Amino acid sequence: MPTELEELVEFLHHGNTQVRQIAAENLVGYSTAQPDIFKAGQLTPVKDLKLLIKDYPPIAKNALTILVNISGDLEVLKTLAEDDAFLESLLLRITSDKEPNANEMGMLLANMAKWDSIKRLLKLKRDLPKSLSTSSNAMDQLMDCFVKGAEGRYNKNANYDYISYFLADMAKHAEGRQYFVTPRKGDNDIVPLTKLIVFTEHTSEIRRRGAASTIKNVAFDIASHPKLMSSADINILPYLLLPLMGSEDYSDEDTEGMLEECQLLPPDKQRDADAQILATHLETLLLLTTNGEGRDVLRGIKTYPIVRELHLQVNDEGVKEGCDRLVQVLMRDEEGGEKKVEEIDEDEQIIEVL
Repeated sequence: MPTELEELVEFLHHGNTQVRQIAAENLVGYSTAQPDIFKAGQLTPVKDLKLLIKDYPPIAKNALTILVNISGDLEVLKTLAEDDAFLESLLLRITSDKEPNANEMGMLLANMAKWDSIKRLLKLKRDLPKSLSTSSNAMDQLMDCFVKGAEGRYNKNANYDYISYFLADMAKHAEGRQYFVTPRKGDNDIVPLTKLIVFTEHTSEIRRRGAASTIKNVAFDIASHPKLMSSADINILPYLLLPLMGSEDYSDEDTEGMLEECQLLPPDKQRDADAQILATHLETLLLLTTNGEGRDVLRGIKTYPIVRELHLQVNDEGVKEGCDRLVQVLMRDEEGGEKKVEEIDEDEQIIEVL
């Protein structure tokens, strides 16, 4: 005989709305305590949960929370990420300006991006949500959700912060990195990364962390370094250096050559309080020193004094180690030649909603 818990899971596809709602609500806790119960009968509960995202908002919210929590399981992740119909259902709702559960859907999409086949979104064409985007490309539409949705400016129910984690994972693919540095014909020839970099000093830690990781992953494309660093092109350097800076005073010698954006900062200027984000920016700067031209640019804009002050002011082992590695490269003689870029690691982990 099935246990009470097994019976509760079966109620996810019950014909009565109240029964489905009670079942979904009571199963949320088990999605972290006993996630394997959702894998019964060849993932039948997962199939039910995928349908429930179309249900009444309270039911859909609980179903999404459960899916977010159990999507760390590879078998569950695969069945979510490889289901084209489910993906379109998710995209249809995320891009709606009236979807009440868009944030939870963004979390789930971010987790689904851990499965490599999600990179098909880079080329996926779909109907145009006219109030959101000028592009029929799914990736462009998600970028617009993230940008226009800040502080609920597109959908009053959502800020779309977790889309930044999705973008970071997409940038781990070569095709994704090219997407971020290439002008989009369907979006007035705007380079996608220029939309994202402004969020390195946003109030949302999630946005800042996702933006930082996306920029870092894009920087693994060495051929893009000149356009990334050029003030006439993508111009990422101010957005990497300003989060590292506080209100410290620099000598005239130190400031001579600094980027204008990094000079004469207000006395209440604060550096990013998240050590992980600081470490990520340092890793990106290190990637930009891969060749001599990049090292010359960073030396010329006086990166060293900024990193020196960061090392003095922040007592975090990861940050200090990042400072040391960058300084060693910037201060060494050029006879060492080219640096080798390390393999990309996974910056964003599976998100778990408790």
